[in-house]
Amino acid sequence: MTNQPINQQIWEVDFYRRPMTDTAGQPLWELVLCDRAQTFVFRDVCPQSSIDTNWLTERLVAAMGDNATPPDRLCVFRPQSLSLVEAAASRLGWPVTATRRTQALKNWLQKRAIESPLLDPATGQPYDPLAIDSPPPLPLADSLWGDSWGFASLSAEVLARQLAQRPIPYGDRPSELFPDRLGLSAKAPIPGVVVNGGRRSRALAQWLNGVQPVALSFVPGEPDGVILEAGLCDRWILATSQDPELRQAGLAFESRKATVRHLHFLLIQPDNSGMTYTGLWFLQPA
Repeated sequence: MTNQPINQQIWEVDFYRRPMTDTAGQPLWELVLCDRAQTFVFRDVCPQSSIDTNWLTERLVAAMGDNATPPDRLCVFRPQSLSLVEAAASRLGWPVTATRRTQALKNWLQKRAIESPLLDPATGQPYDPLAIDSPPPLPLADSLWGDSWGFASLSAEVLARQLAQRPIPYGDRPSELFPDRLGLSAKAPIPGVVVNGGRRSRALAQWLNGVQPVALSFVPGEPDGVILEAGLCDRWILATSQDPELRQAGLAFESRKATVRHLHFLLIQPDNSGMTYTGLWFLQPA
């Protein structure tokens, strides 16, 4: 289970090309940093030809201002920004986390896009500052899949106060995704997917820890599928089915998510005895 101390100073970072040019016609890249409370926002631009680790390192230091207190961690949601930010931050000894959960930064970028809209020069359409190309979903390796799976629902109280407190070796239950932090009642039914992994339970949970689950979605089709969003932009086909009952359960899963702020869970267990659990993730689209 991974939880960050709530008193950590975390900066959310984006550094990417915008549909803007300087006076010489060079494309501009924009650096935006903010903390999670948006008590400060730092912004700067750089011509594409001048982008290097030195420039970015200097601007990260400049963002501290007179405070001179470095952040405990930088969080990056854009795949194209990650290697650049990691290279600059490594010079400063600042840890970097790749995560889609940079809501303060995303809110600022979206608000700015509304107040000062930019147009994509190729299409003339409004520029989406959060757009990230997502690859087609990949099938899960047969060697990882368990014995059975199904949709389930647990009350918020059972999920957060009982199940999440068990000594489950794998998973991620961020404090901001606990039902009470989202304003949900203790009796709210939280939907999820439960996998009985059998002998593959640990291998599946270890793999999931590595890909960093973000959200699950049920997609009707031929066959129906459960798609796992993971990492910064990865997608995996977690399961498929042609069972009409599972289709109805999948549609209900999607409907229930909408009533609980899209909070849901993924639970891996070796069997359905309810005695031991291998992995538990709290999920929400980001």
